[in-house]
Amino acid sequence: QVQLVEAGGDLGPPGGSLRLSCAASVTLLRFKTMGWYRQAPGKERELVATLTYIGNTKYVDSVKGRFTISRDNAKITVYLRMNSLKPEDTAAYYCNVYPPGKDYWGQGTQVTVSS
Repeated sequence: QVQLVEAGGDLGPPGGSLRLSCAASVTLLRFKTMGWYRQAPGKERELVATLTYIGNTKYVDSVKGRFTISRDNAKITVYLRMNSLKPEDTAAYYCNVYPPGKDYWGQGTQVTVSS
């Protein structure tokens, strides 16, 4: 059974930084494309960033240049470094494989950007 556990969300001011982490319970995920997703209140969940096993990355336009996705395959952990945070980044953040596995969603971690 795959378990993904997100952590690192917090309340922070505009312009601040956070690093989210996602720990996986299954070593097979080392070889999968991983993604970070987010869901703001009243909105659909959206894909924020993806990272392939060989290190290719993609980002949604709204976070390009501010967010960085990375992974530590030894720890089976995926990270999302978030800089220059904006109020519109406020959301629950989730990690999953890409395309997302419907049974893989974790509890997410809440990021709130507010002054």
